[in-house]
Amino acid sequence: MADMEMPSLPPPSGPTLPRAGTGPGKDMAKTARDFESVFIGQMTKLMMESAKPAEGFSGGNGEEIFRGVLAEELGKEIAKRGGIGLAPAVLNQMIQMQGGASRDR
Repeated sequence: MADMEMPSLPPPSGPTLPRAGTGPGKDMAKTARDFESVFIGQMTKLMMESAKPAEGFSGGNGEEIFRGVLAEELGKEIAKRGGIGLAPAVLNQMIQMQGGASRDR
């Protein structure tokens, strides 16, 4: 079991964000990625809460405490591997809002 390898995932398809640390919008891109991560984590948490554990396979109180942390980490990993396409849409809205704010000045 120790020598089992995880299969590699294909590269994400669809809209992508600029890499963190490059260009003037790096902070906004990171914020959009973080938002997507939290959103996916919350969706995962709700999904996990709605699933009923099978009899005899419940981890008790420890599992209930750990479930929130697991959902948060799953959200981070899913977002890191391309997410669900929410971050590029959020970034576009942030850029539009910033453009509108700069025109108002």
